[in-house]
Amino acid sequence: MQTKTAKPAMEVKELFFSYGSNQILKGASLEIERGKITTIMGANGCGKSTLFSLMTKNLTPGRGKILLNGRNIRDMQLSEFARKVSIVHQYNTSSDDITVERLVGFGRTPHRKLFSGYGEEDTRLIEWAMEVTHIDGYREREVSRLSGGQRQRVWIAMALAQNTKILFLDEPTTYLDIRYQIDILKLIQKLNREYNITIVMVLHDINQAIHFSDRIIGLWGGRVIVDGEPGQVISAESIEKLYGIQLEVTEIEGRKFVLTV
Repeated sequence: MQTKTAKPAMEVKELFFSYGSNQILKGASLEIERGKITTIMGANGCGKSTLFSLMTKNLTPGRGKILLNGRNIRDMQLSEFARKVSIVHQYNTSSDDITVERLVGFGRTPHRKLFSGYGEEDTRLIEWAMEVTHIDGYREREVSRLSGGQRQRVWIAMALAQNTKILFLDEPTTYLDIRYQIDILKLIQKLNREYNITIVMVLHDINQAIHFSDRIIGLWGGRVIVDGEPGQVISAESIEKLYGIQLEVTEIEGRKFVLTV
């Protein structure tokens, strides 16, 4: 008896995008598997940031379409999209005096009527988001007084308060030291494994992408040239295609590593 394959959470079909005469994406196609961690990789200028912006409705495709649960996101209002997809951008700013709890509460904005207060469901989700990211002990502290790793957890908590099934993260470990990088990546993995949130993220570190992803999508020249499970698609050949550099790929106790020095 054949098992039914789950429909993808998101589909990108023949996507083209240009900044003026500079064509960035040239027919990129991919699927985001439901309940998985998918990482988008590639060298600077390959189109991954543009792809991320298109998939999160910050840009509009020139040609092609992006389907969310089978529906073109171009036809969705931003408020409707925000009830289905949450996003943590690479650069985040807030006023110096805003507290952790208040910032996390902004995640409930897509679900609230104008000028309405928090209902029971809003309060429950804000509390849950702070607890799962371990920032509930800082609830009254100004976000500006937190460390970089703590601030990143606050932004993730705000996204979680939206209560969506899909979470996009644009380079979530940027500017963090190695301890906080691993800390954040373990949190992301926990959100996926324990709460079944579909994760899509952009990462630069190849080894972190290998070990914290279920699937890797690699871009080069505006097209998808690598797509699959890390253990299957990461090799010296695929790294050279993606980054134009020859690096050794080795295996330790069944786990792949790219030797970057």
